[in-house]
Amino acid sequence: MKTAIDIQNLTKRYGKLVALDHVSLSVPEGSLFGLIGPDGAGKTTLYQILTTLLSPDEGSATVAGLDVVRDYKKLRTQIGYMPERFSLYPDLTVRENLHFFAALFGVDVKDNFDLIAPIFSQLEKFPNRRAGALSGGMKQKLALSCALIHRPKVLLLDEPTTGVDAVSRSEFWDMLATLKAQGITILVSTSYMDKAERCERIALLHQGKILDVNTPAGLIENMDKNLYNASATRMYPLLEALRTLPGVKDCYTFGATLHVVTEEGFNPDDAIGRLRQEGLEDARIWPAQGNIEDLFIKLAKNDD
Repeated sequence: MKTAIDIQNLTKRYGKLVALDHVSLSVPEGSLFGLIGPDGAGKTTLYQILTTLLSPDEGSATVAGLDVVRDYKKLRTQIGYMPERFSLYPDLTVRENLHFFAALFGVDVKDNFDLIAPIFSQLEKFPNRRAGALSGGMKQKLALSCALIHRPKVLLLDEPTTGVDAVSRSEFWDMLATLKAQGITILVSTSYMDKAERCERIALLHQGKILDVNTPAGLIENMDKNLYNASATRMYPLLEALRTLPGVKDCYTFGATLHVVTEEGFNPDDAIGRLRQEGLEDARIWPAQGNIEDLFIKLAKNDD
């Protein structure tokens, strides 16, 4: 399979801060690839290099076979970029923004409208509304339409669903699946671990370093088998108590429960008995199914 994005030992520093630390990554052509990491992990710096907005201090990167430094002018015509912050012109209407970005790339809106039609369909109801007056979900769809108007080979999305509701977020990932089916390579960064599981492959980025790269299923296979849920009426005392129990390697908040990582031989019934002796009468512990977020927490702690 051909490679759409090839990154080798990419490093970027801001003074003493190392934003990217010898990052190497390969994204297959035509794939939906996820880049997962918390704020400050280096995701945006990596995107700015891939989109030719920054130059690396060390290493190299090619996108669609073009070097991000040497071939930057040609590369800009081959990629679509949607940054985390809404970057369209808020005083221009929906129609004006779309035509403006089409003109930037020397194309007509109708040339590639078949590509954006499923995304743009909801926006067609109010073409004369200013972009700044759109809802978060509609802004997202307009930004994606503008990023695709020249039919790029590679689509680079940096936290595209930040600040939008859950329904819009789910709709957006459905759109990405449709675009992938049309042969567009997509690299999408997100901190929403559940949505990342819809990617074919995922890279975990922490403090400028790649911790692991694999399929979602492959990543979860690397999880500790001894993972449990825990809950009680008084959750914080439960958290503190669990961290002191023999056989507990880690314990952290996970949604409405706690996740408890244990050693081999851990007996949840014995642990519940000890917790009740400490006044946590309604404490419960039961097996949990690990996911990418659990794996990321584990790898990040091992890397610190």
